[in-house]
Amino acid sequence: MSKAERLIEMMITINTKKDFTVGELAKEFSVSKRTILRDLQELEQAGFPLYSEVGAAGGYHILKERILPPITFSENEAKAIFFACQALKFYHDLPFEQETISVLKKFLNCLPLDIQSSITQIQNSVVFWIPDRHYDSPLLKPMFHIVVNHHSATIQYSSTHSESIRTIIPIGLYAMNGLWYCPAYCTVANQIREFRIDRIKEIIEEKPYPKGKFPVPASIQEYLERLEIGNDYHIKIQLTDIGVKRCETEFLLARGLKTFPTGGGIIDMEIRHATLDWVADYFLPFGINATVLEPPELVELMKQKIYELHQHYCR
Repeated sequence: MSKAERLIEMMITINTKKDFTVGELAKEFSVSKRTILRDLQELEQAGFPLYSEVGAAGGYHILKERILPPITFSENEAKAIFFACQALKFYHDLPFEQETISVLKKFLNCLPLDIQSSITQIQNSVVFWIPDRHYDSPLLKPMFHIVVNHHSATIQYSSTHSESIRTIIPIGLYAMNGLWYCPAYCTVANQIREFRIDRIKEIIEEKPYPKGKFPVPASIQEYLERLEIGNDYHIKIQLTDIGVKRCETEFLLARGLKTFPTGGGIIDMEIRHATLDWVADYFLPFGINATVLEPPELVELMKQKIYELHQHYCR
């Protein structure tokens, strides 16, 4: 085994251990302790996070921020990584913003010049564009760790109408249209609510919670898959061609959208009670391109909002 191969194998081996001694590595790699010491010194100089302790219980330990061993990529795999990262480019905040920039720089600098040029062409030609949101989410990273650690959080939250203190049991995090959301069980409302991360003003307390105590989905994927499902109201909304095109971009309504061969279409689906006001607000700007047929509660809500808008401009 060459020295380069041994160093790579040593990085892989060390990453699987919590702590180790020079003697253990010397025996495993069939080399002298002096050779292992030189190898460890080179790994430390390359940035591998090691620290040593002397004494009977001494040895080497790995810091929390471990460095992963080298991984080989094909040209298309390298392009795919940059293409995937391109989807995050227009997000104002990311849980690992600085790390994302750092890893892309390191990765790009290791690639041959022709592949670098090819990736630059892709970046200049294809983007995953999202609207520019002028909202800061300074608590995104702490909320990310709360979610990953399956902890509860007591937060100060600023909603559309008021500010309140709430204890929430997060289900997960997801990003949509440039904003970050945390669906969570709210112990104040005793039901699952959606919390925008940019509206969380303070995390007052974080602590573990007993598993199984609160009725939350097992994963964020499960939550999103059944997000639209509800049986409080059956809505039917007739759409023109323009209305169909606008609804196709809204994933909450896309599953209930049916198009007609002759043109136009209809939204025909079940929704939850909490979604009714959002549906009214969403279709209000459609004008004559959407006609609410059912339920009567949604028809009345639309009339109320139109009347309030009319009164606003007729003062």
